[in-house]
Amino acid sequence: MHVQISPFFHAATSTWSYLLCDPATGEAAIIDAALDFDAASGEIGHASAAAMLEAAARAGAQVRWILETHAHADHLSAAAWLKERTGAHTAIGAGITQVQETFRQRLGLAADEPDLDGSAFDRLLHDGDALPLGELAIRVVATPGHTADSVSYLVSDAVFVGDTLFSPAAGSARCDFPGGDADVLFRSVWRIYGLPATRMFLAHDYPPAGEAARAEVPVAEQRQSNKHIREGVDEATFVAMRQQRDAGLPPPRLLWPALQVNIRGGRLPPPDANGQRYFKLPVQLRD
Repeated sequence: MHVQISPFFHAATSTWSYLLCDPATGEAAIIDAALDFDAASGEIGHASAAAMLEAAARAGAQVRWILETHAHADHLSAAAWLKERTGAHTAIGAGITQVQETFRQRLGLAADEPDLDGSAFDRLLHDGDALPLGELAIRVVATPGHTADSVSYLVSDAVFVGDTLFSPAAGSARCDFPGGDADVLFRSVWRIYGLPATRMFLAHDYPPAGEAARAEVPVAEQRQSNKHIREGVDEATFVAMRQQRDAGLPPPRLLWPALQVNIRGGRLPPPDANGQRYFKLPVQLRD
């Protein structure tokens, strides 16, 4: 039996989110849901996440899992907002504790903040874990390289790969974030290529001008045509390309707000003494 998959595109951040449903029981999971965030005003909205819940309601589905492929640096997670409304369990790769500690130090966050010890999520996932979804199962596949906490989700003939790969024309994920490693990413991609899946679902796509963003790509097409990592490209060649390319990439536009929400499982930073919540921005001084 195949899982039913509904993609949702968050145009402001080029994010693909997914509603997965077991057709036999109506149990559902949401992957990589995004908040609406205006950086200039600081306003946060929930229309995009609400649209996913409305789709679930129309289908008579009950959301059981809210899953992250990793702590994204380019959009704010809607996981906590969705959890409040569904009672679903949130989950992410166990490597999130390394990511939390890294950015706790970089942002000067309190050492005893409870959300930064892994407990912001209901479950920390390890390679080979299986999450029940009605009569189906979601298999967890550790795919680090982009980040230390990156995981992919295998469900029937579909695999959800997060930022590990984009469409064939856009290539692969950057590896210059803390915990990133191009050699590790190469091995993770080839592990994905070897999974018993025929369909690959992306968390983002950045297509060439004039082309539409793609949510789904056949695994065989990636293996044959991916711009960065395909049949015939060896590890040394890929790593050299990736390191050279990463050296010239700017930080993601929403890097600091996104991480401060996403390492907390989609929760906003705690309020200051005046009741207002703030994002911190590390300042870099240049000569």
